[in-house]
Order: sequence, then C-alpha cells, then structure tokens
Amino acid sequence: MKPRIHRRKLRLEAMILIPMAWLSIRLSPASRVLAWADRPPRTIRRFADPDLPTQVAAAVAARAAWFNLEAPCLPTALVAQFMLRRRGVASRLCLGVRRDGSALEAHAWLEIDGKIVFGAVGGYAPIAQYGGRAAGKPS
Repeated sequence: MKPRIHRRKLRLEAMILIPMAWLSIRLSPASRVLAWADRPPRTIRRFADPDLPTQVAAAVAARAAWFNLEAPCLPTALVAQFMLRRRGVASRLCLGVRRDGSALEAHAWLEIDGKIVFGAVGGYAPIAQYGGRAAGKPS
C-alpha cells in the first residue's frame, strides 16, 4: 500500500474513533474503560512496521485537532492504543498527575517498551498503567 493511502486510512480511522472514545469515557464507568485498555492484542506481530507507532500517533494527533475536546489526552491515547492493538502492537496506557499550585492536573500517554510514543509527558508522576503485555503473559 502506498504511504499516502496508508496515512489517509489511519486518519480516517482516528476521525471515527475519537468521538466514540470520548462518548465511552463520558457514558461508561471508568472500570469498564480501563479494563478495555488493559486488554492485550490478540496476536503479536513481531515484525510489524517499526514506524507504525509514529504513524498512528501522527494520525490521531492530526484528527484530534478537529475536535474541540475539553480534556483530549485520555480519549486520544485510548484511540492510539486501540489502533496499535488492532495491528498487533502492545502498548501501555499510562495515567499520571502533577501539582499545579493547589490543584492537581491529570494526563494520559502511551508507552511501548518504556518509550513514550504518544502524548508528551512533562513532570507528570505515573499513578496507573494499563496494557502493554502480550496475550497470555502476566503483567
């Protein structure tokens, strides 16, 4: 498949999934959403394109700009994780907090093998992680 067509398909998929993820976060209990995020890929593609996480992150970030979301990090991180999982790449959804004066700020990002692939992190302390393991392997 040509790279241009591949990027277009990734962006279309992200455009469809972002509103769905936002609605599921708003309407479903957090335990259900996080249990879904903790699921491993059905099959691991060891020889997947090494640029795939970067391509998925770029597609999700490009389409996330279209939606004026109040807190875009969690739904977009869930979408990127789903798109990678669907293609056999295990990623870990990380949730973190940091203090901003007297308030706490929360953030979500994705990691693969300890390396951040989506959602830049600046001073957030990780408090929870979901996913990032192969099917059948304990975490």
